[in-house]
Amino acid sequence: MKRGKKYTEKAKLIEKGVLYDTEEAIKLVQETSVAKFDETVEAHIRLGVDSRHADQQVRGAVVLPHGTGKTVRVLVFAKGDKAEEALAAGADFVGAEDLIPKIQGENWFGFDVAVATPDMMGVVGRLGRILGPKGLMPNPKAGTVTMDVAKAIKDIKAGKIEYRLDKTNIIHVPVGKVSFGSEKLLENFQTLMSAIIKAKPATAKGQYLKSVVISSTMGPGIKINPAKITE
Repeated sequence: MKRGKKYTEKAKLIEKGVLYDTEEAIKLVQETSVAKFDETVEAHIRLGVDSRHADQQVRGAVVLPHGTGKTVRVLVFAKGDKAEEALAAGADFVGAEDLIPKIQGENWFGFDVAVATPDMMGVVGRLGRILGPKGLMPNPKAGTVTMDVAKAIKDIKAGKIEYRLDKTNIIHVPVGKVSFGSEKLLENFQTLMSAIIKAKPATAKGQYLKSVVISSTMGPGIKINPAKITE
C-alpha cells in the first residue's frame, strides 16, 4: 500500500522495533497525526486467549472518563413507562416491534448503540442476524440489556464504550480524539486497559497482553510495551 509523503515523514518519528512506554506512545500518536480533521485515537490489543472457546471470551464495557469525543446516537427497544423514561433520558430513538420492518426492510442503521429492556429481547432477537454482525446487538455483559434504561443512556452518552474480541483475538476500540491532549488520552487509555486486565478469563494461560498498539485514524501504529501496563 502506497503511503503519502506526509505519512512517510511522520512515520520516521517512530523507531522500528521499539516498545514505547504509554506516555511516550500517546505523545507520539499526537505528533504523527496527519489528517486535517480531528482524528480518533484507537487502541488495538491482541490477547493471549482463544476466542473460539466460550470460557476465553473477553467482552465488557467501560465508561471513559473523558468520553470518546464522538456524539453517540442511542436506540432503545422499550414499551410503556420504560419508553417514556428512555425519551426523558435523551435516547435518540425509542420503539418496539415497529422498529423491526424499519431495520429489516429499510436497512436503517441511524444509531450507534442499541439498548433494550429484558422483556424486549424476544423482539430484538428477531433482528439478531442483522444487528449481531454489526456489533449492535444489546448484551447484558455490556450493560445494554437492562431495566435501568436511563442509566444506560447516560453512561453511553458520557463515553461508555464496549470492547470485545474479534476472530483474531484482537480488541479494537477508540480512546478519544487527538485534540484531547496527552493527559485526557492517557486517563482514557489507562481506564480501558484496567477494565481489560480485570476481564482476564480464569482459563487464560501464559502472557495475557500479547501486543498493544495505538494509532490515530490516518497515522502509523505505535507499539506499547505490554509488560509495563498494569491495572
